[in-house]
Amino acid sequence: MKEKVEISVLMSVYNTEFGLVKRAIDSVLAQDFPNFELIVIDDGSDNDPQNLLLQYIIGHEDRITYLRHKNRGQSKSINRGILNSRGKYITILDADDEFESHHLSACLKELQSVDLIASTTKTIVDKEEDYYVPDKRDPSKMIHVDDCVLFATLFGKKEVFQEIDFKDFYAADADFYERAARKYKVKKVDLRTYIYYRNTPNSICSRLKVENISIMN
Repeated sequence: MKEKVEISVLMSVYNTEFGLVKRAIDSVLAQDFPNFELIVIDDGSDNDPQNLLLQYIIGHEDRITYLRHKNRGQSKSINRGILNSRGKYITILDADDEFESHHLSACLKELQSVDLIASTTKTIVDKEEDYYVPDKRDPSKMIHVDDCVLFATLFGKKEVFQEIDFKDFYAADADFYERAARKYKVKKVDLRTYIYYRNTPNSICSRLKVENISIMN
């Protein structure tokens, strides 16, 4: 009989440099809250012919589950991770970011009176403008990341993630949070235990920002 898992951490990976993915995985393995599982969903990556990611995961397969499918996008990959999760609670980590060592325990404390939280981040930037992203309601306007709901800072009861799936469009994270708020207790909290790298050129958010600006033009 498998041990009960308190928290499932879901990470979708698509052609992210192995060094960055390893940094993300290591930050989960270093958590001060030990009762978790990490589910890595490889979204059809084709930049790792030496299978460095799989080999690293095999070395930690007591804590990590590896899933792979052809490219579907982050939202569908996370939805698959939810279906395969065993935790009482679910959270997400982008493959090019990392957790502070007390991230999971800090989020769990904030969840005592609600069903789902989204948190602020410790945001790493090179330029002041990188703190800003297109507003989902008016893409011609830019808003600070602290005023956004960010995909990977979501942390909540599994039932919330089972009830509400992620859609595949810009600001899918905010859409998820807003739909959850109609049925569950939600809260935005100021934790800054999630390290969000906006200065990685090929980061998920950087790509989305470029794609969204291209659509507007």
